[in-house]
Amino acid sequence: MMTRRQFLARSALLGSAAWLAAGAPGRLLAAAAGKSLGIQLYMVLKAYQDDPTGTLKTLKSIGYTEIEAIITTTAKTLRDQLNDAGLACPSMHFDSLGIDAGLEAAHTLGTQYFVSSMLPSFMAKMKGGKAEATYTRDDAKRTAEFANQIGEKAKKAGLQYAYHNHHLEFTDVGNGQTFYDVLLKETDANLVKLELDCGWVHAGGKNPADYFKANPGRIPLMHAKDFLPSPSPNEFPGAELGRGTVDYKPIMAAADAAGLKHCFVEQEGPFNRMSQLEAARVDYAYLRPLR
Repeated sequence: MMTRRQFLARSALLGSAAWLAAGAPGRLLAAAAGKSLGIQLYMVLKAYQDDPTGTLKTLKSIGYTEIEAIITTTAKTLRDQLNDAGLACPSMHFDSLGIDAGLEAAHTLGTQYFVSSMLPSFMAKMKGGKAEATYTRDDAKRTAEFANQIGEKAKKAGLQYAYHNHHLEFTDVGNGQTFYDVLLKETDANLVKLELDCGWVHAGGKNPADYFKANPGRIPLMHAKDFLPSPSPNEFPGAELGRGTVDYKPIMAAADAAGLKHCFVEQEGPFNRMSQLEAARVDYAYLRPLR
């Protein structure tokens, strides 16, 4: 199965330029804040595509109460499938649809959070051709400006925008700052919330708990992800939670103290030790006692 980055690079589409007015919310309601535990649909994408209904019901039986959506069919189809399985959908990633189509899908699903998966890469593709994202200080400022624009647009549509990171956001841009530090400073905290992907923070050489402690109320969403030791630079083999290099006990404590609302399990491949759904069981068993 292709990596998450490859999936997003292939499927990222520029949405139409027209702004969407706020629409009627869909029927799916976000699960109550607290001890709910969710999963990113991408993690079980192959299983879902092979058997949508069975996969979602298996996730529910494991104990997951919500999913974070990516749209591979239609938003209405996914909404109906989730309703049937009894799963909530408080958040979705929009990169594969584009901004305007993504807002429309978010209203259909009834999500609260409207999240960019890889905003620097999304911006690069907006320029056309095969532009690659870069991570300089100026890039961080441009990304922050665009994030503020998305946040304003999402707010007008009745949604909350959130920025999801990968490891390259923790590139040093000088003066003791990273790309992510500049992004945090240059974005409006009311318009731009954060989905902290703790595995990618760790891969970038930083401690996720430090970001929760330094930004209370700013990080309502997180991804719980683990990696095996890297065999070489820029290789990040996925691991089941508790079987890699990230200790989530202090991270979850810091996250809950900082006001975390939704935690989504997400594991990168390859899934050669066990299937995606088996990995989802292992991840749940590890993380549940920490919530």
